[in-house]
Amino acid sequence: MVFTLHRYIFRELLKVFVLAVVGLTLILSLGSILRPVQEYGVGPRQVLSLMGYFLPITLTFVLPMAALFASALVYGRFASDNEFDACRASGISFLTLVYPGLSLAIVVAIANLVLSFHMLPFFVHLAEKSLKADAKQILFRNIERRGYYKLPTDEPWLIYADHADVQSGTLVGVVVAYLKGGGVEKIYTAERARVAFNLQDRFHEVQILADNTFQIGPEDEGGFSVEQGAISTEFGSLLTDAIKFKKIGEMKRIRADLMRFHPIEKLARDTCAQFTTELLAQDIESWLGADANNYYRLHSGEKLVEFRASNVVVGDEKVKLEGEIVVIESDTSGKGLPATLRPMKASLHIEGNKLAPTLTMDLHNLWIERSGDLKMRHIIRGLIPPKDVDVRERFQTENVLGAIGKASQSRVLKKGPGERLRKLGNALDKKMRKTLVKIRAEIHSRLVFGLGCVPMILIGIGLGVIKKEGHLLTAFGASCVPAAVLIVCIVGGKQITENLGSSSVLGMGLMWAGLVFLLLLAAMIYHRLLKS
Repeated sequence: MVFTLHRYIFRELLKVFVLAVVGLTLILSLGSILRPVQEYGVGPRQVLSLMGYFLPITLTFVLPMAALFASALVYGRFASDNEFDACRASGISFLTLVYPGLSLAIVVAIANLVLSFHMLPFFVHLAEKSLKADAKQILFRNIERRGYYKLPTDEPWLIYADHADVQSGTLVGVVVAYLKGGGVEKIYTAERARVAFNLQDRFHEVQILADNTFQIGPEDEGGFSVEQGAISTEFGSLLTDAIKFKKIGEMKRIRADLMRFHPIEKLARDTCAQFTTELLAQDIESWLGADANNYYRLHSGEKLVEFRASNVVVGDEKVKLEGEIVVIESDTSGKGLPATLRPMKASLHIEGNKLAPTLTMDLHNLWIERSGDLKMRHIIRGLIPPKDVDVRERFQTENVLGAIGKASQSRVLKKGPGERLRKLGNALDKKMRKTLVKIRAEIHSRLVFGLGCVPMILIGIGLGVIKKEGHLLTAFGASCVPAAVLIVCIVGGKQITENLGSSSVLGMGLMWAGLVFLLLLAAMIYHRLLKS
């Protein structure tokens, strides 16, 4: 008889639960894809696939609420129809009748933990992969619809075009702006440009190849024309670089080795590049300052470059040469005569892998002494930094991040680290500490919410029985209040934990306090029901 009763209650619970899950999932799924549709301009086919990919995110919140609704509704109706009193009169205890609801609560709690720790991050990765696979169509669709598109990259590039041809991958009437510090730093214009995506596992490289370009920037007097220009940048993570979208295994690996986390790795590489730049500037200044006739030497596999300048200035991953500049470019194989170049402006900047970079010399408005020709621009790539400037050996340690952090305050730099290097070092240190705190907060918040499903649903059952004389939805509404308290405690606890100026213990305590509150409230409700 008890088994039949349990099966009857569980069947009623399951019917209401499934209907509630379907209804809430459809509503919330449509809401979850609004941002990608608005921000990335995805097409109809992608909308359907994204709804499937975002389903685990939706279910994480839908399952507890649907179970709460079902338990309050079914047990409330069970009590209002006097079925509850009939069972008690037959000698069946109240706790025995709760077993089906408890079973549903445990299943929902386990499903929630599996979804949040494993399934949700996996499907977010799939959603991002889907968006990136159609990155070219997204870019062209946005330009067709709005006339511009801002690349979701670490470097803020804004692309304007009069016309976009998706079939040929060509933009017509192109203006590309590089944004920095809230303003426009550089502008490239071109009659026509081709957009290409180089697909990688972790990121995509976006290349904009333009013919007959014109560049305007703070370092150029009015601008200069070049026959062909190329802009290359990484199309990085859209969602998955956030800790909240990481699996539990990924979070543990990041905690063990922070260089596995792309935002930290990028900051570390930027710090390395700036440290290399300042070391290079110091080395050039020391060498040229020793004798006015000294030439500083750099070489690649095929070329030898010797140069001198009146002044050396450090920039962002760039060494600027000023004053009277002389550059002698020769072939290491001995073929051809050396060319003496006298540019108005010159700079050396980092390229390639920032932990083992090469240098590129960029010369502007130069006079070629031998031929007497004038040239707007000349670029020499692949120059190898001198041994004193090469930072690879400095960072070949187990604690790479520690070595990089020390480098940002290095005494090797006689004038001390520059402002940008200090900022990068401080940002790297802050990012490392914040990431560790976020991992801790994320793990605890997922645990608390998953485990909180059990007392939350039990409270819904209890209030459903207590509120049997009222409207059936009254119990559900009352049950939502403790659920809201739990969510407020989790959100507040996460914010306190992630605030580096606050105690992380306080934030964790607030999260678990929400769970304790639900347990105590459930105990009080069931104590009252058992006494009645």
